[in-house]
Amino acid sequence: MLLSDLPHRISAIVETVEDRALNDGIARRLRELGFVAGEAVQVMASGPVGAEPLLIQIGYTRFALRRSEAARVRVRTQGVDADGAARA
Repeated sequence: MLLSDLPHRISAIVETVEDRALNDGIARRLRELGFVAGEAVQVMASGPVGAEPLLIQIGYTRFALRRSEAARVRVRTQGVDADGAARA
């Protein structure tokens, strides 16, 4: 599932950030901001016009991302506790 498709307030775990091109600057920046495999993530809210931007929480930090940016982040919802921690 892509982060852009994740329903609001549902915990998920980042699997990967997908590069759309060679040396993809946006994907690299997302990884630098903490969107790395194993991190808990949630979509907290979306904007009023066209549901953009998305308010994303990863750890204790919140980011506003365009849907096209969030679509680069692949997540999974299975094996996630209600508090966002990964289960074994």
